Amino acid sequence: MAHRIILQVSLAILIFPIALIGLRMSGPAAQTVPTGAELKIAGAVSTPLTLTVADLKKMPRKTLTVMNPHEKKQETYEGVLLEDLLQKAGVPHGEQLRGAAMVSYVVAEAEDGYRVTFSLAELDSAFLNSEVIVADTLDGLPLGAKQGPFKLVAPHEKRPARWIRMVKSITIVGPTAKERRDLPIPPQSSS
Repeated sequence: MAHRIILQVSLAILIFPIALIGLRMSGPAAQTVPTGAELKIAGAVSTPLTLTVADLKKMPRKTLTVMNPHEKKQETYEGVLLEDLLQKAGVPHGEQLRGAAMVSYVVAEAEDGYRVTFSLAELDSAFLNSEVIVADTLDGLPLGAKQGPFKLVAPHEKRPARWIRMVKSITIVGPTAKERRDLPIPPQSSS
């Protein structure tokens, strides 16, 4: 009986380090991307979108190297310009963004309920080169579970308050009916 207990303890002592090595070699668990994760773009759009990480990988990519003020280190994010995603959804941009559409804004919401806003004009390169991206990788790896699978990165902001992690939706809010009605009416010609 004592021989059997010694054998089991010895076996446990041998297996435990091997299990730890296996966990280390498989990489950090935070790097796994939830299956079925989606980013919804809706609201005042002509084409509502539901995008996956695979969908973003097929689109034109943008890489940004930024200083993370919390970690005090440089990080390299890769993703798709938010401007490109908004254009794909049919949001007015460039010369189309004028008049009543200038009061339009974007609300990005995270899984935990945190929300931030951007004016539509500040995301349009015809007005401002903001380079806000929907990132899906950090330093060449998929965003971890506490950051992704999608994260907004606004590289030119002094504070990262609008760097929203775990983004689940982007909603465009357009002008109200009253704002559209209050636009000046061009004079009519008299006959």
